[in-house]
Amino acid sequence: MSSVFLTEVDFTRVMALQPDPLLRAELERAIVVPRDSIPPQTVTMNSVVRYRDTHADVAREIQIVVPDDADAAQGKVSVLAPVGAALLGLESGQTIDWTFPGGETRTLHVEAVEQRPAA
Repeated sequence: MSSVFLTEVDFTRVMALQPDPLLRAELERAIVVPRDSIPPQTVTMNSVVRYRDTHADVAREIQIVVPDDADAAQGKVSVLAPVGAALLGLESGQTIDWTFPGGETRTLHVEAVEQRPAA
């Protein structure tokens, strides 16, 4: 299994949201580093990421945000939503199998991190 990287700020912020057990487990296995040490092309909070849902063969570009900033019409997806939770910490080129509500498992592939907040 590939490593998942999170910034210290993102780890603290998302844990404070009291995520569901699946996301919490993913956060707890992540390698937590200072923001300026995060590998390039890693999905962080407020990143704009292009990914493909291989199950539905659909590509989307979204921004991962805190729940209060989520707005589907603007492509802003909450980190607590299944897609946001699955993609956080992945690097461009990585793929993850993630269980969605209802028990369906989908494979998500990060095609590119288009924009990431400044370090």
